[in-house]
Amino acid sequence: MKFLYLVALFVLFAGTTFATELDSLNRDPKYVETIKGRSQKIVDKLKLKKANVALDVRNIIANKYFLLNDIYEKRDAAVKKVKDSGVTGSQKNEALAAIDHEKDAALYRSHFAFASDLSLLLNEKQIEEVKDGMTFGVVNVTYTATLDMIPSLKADEKKQILAWLKEAREFAMDAENSNKKHEAFGKYKGRINNYLSKRGYDLTKERAEWEKRCKAKGIKL
Repeated sequence: MKFLYLVALFVLFAGTTFATELDSLNRDPKYVETIKGRSQKIVDKLKLKKANVALDVRNIIANKYFLLNDIYEKRDAAVKKVKDSGVTGSQKNEALAAIDHEKDAALYRSHFAFASDLSLLLNEKQIEEVKDGMTFGVVNVTYTATLDMIPSLKADEKKQILAWLKEAREFAMDAENSNKKHEAFGKYKGRINNYLSKRGYDLTKERAEWEKRCKAKGIKL
């Protein structure tokens, strides 16, 4: 009987859709519309066939942006409170460090919840596209440019470069603005350059030759 009960529950809920509500309560309507528009552009590129799924995905992405905004606003308010309090020296530094730690912990928790929510509606490739949409497609642009600049890259080197760029994307997704997102990628680009230099590549020469090839093709860098 217990087995049949569980089967019945599975059948009952298998076709049920759990809609994701937009977390827009008590937010500036103009800001909400901006975030909805930004999120919708990412969803449109997925070309999802079911309207209800597309809406849920849009709301998940928008809610991620809302949550990031909340986390950074909370941090900024806490930092202001510390600075306005008049504390100085080690006491001030410890307070600011604690605030930064709390911010990082909140980002960590939300980061994995976001990927988990998306996985209920999208496949791995689609989730990758969402991440790229949230980070200006820097992974693909940088990876393609690097392979074009250094055609002699070995398979294991290509794999390592792509892995680092995707790792950078995880941090960029949670960055507070576009400049910080690019900073996240910048750190990993530096790591990639150091890696390639140690592998014997003359990056200055490779770039110069690449620029010549691009110029000959009429491509502006």
